Amino acid sequence: MYRQFNNKMSTILSLALIFGVTACVSQSKFFDTLDYKKDWEAIQSSLPAYPQPENLLEFDAGPATSMRYFIDAKSINVDEKRVIRYSMVARSPQGANNVSYEALRCETRERKRYATGNSDTKTWARAGISEWQPLEMVAQLQAQRELAKFYFCPRGLVVGSPAEAVRALKAGVHPMAIH
Repeated sequence: MYRQFNNKMSTILSLALIFGVTACVSQSKFFDTLDYKKDWEAIQSSLPAYPQPENLLEFDAGPATSMRYFIDAKSINVDEKRVIRYSMVARSPQGANNVSYEALRCETRERKRYATGNSDTKTWARAGISEWQPLEMVAQLQAQRELAKFYFCPRGLVVGSPAEAVRALKAGVHPMAIH
């Protein structure tokens, strides 16, 4: 009986190890289709139009900020790898705007910035650092954490379409985030 139990435990532990290694390998094979091995000109042609005021949807980034945050509804994209891309406008109390084109990966809770906006020329410039960052590790990513948690990645799920993301923003929260 002990031998039978030992064999079952050995099989279970082996399967757990295989699944763990497989999960690590599959995570490391993620390639971002927007910018992987592409120069800035190729990336630029994939960027959305610069955000227009009539397309901005405000979302609540939590009580710890005096900034106001908006997503450009026309820029939202959900790709086949379940990466959600969007343009964000962060507005200071004095009215200054910081504009960026970013992405969220719900399954890994990461964020990436591809480009920053120039409010004077209404054009995009390549982000100085464009790599995936864990949302939980960077204090300045509070708005992105709230965006993921309550609008784009409720309960770790991924919105299925830009229309679903827009509905969540207009409603003030994704319905799955409150149930």
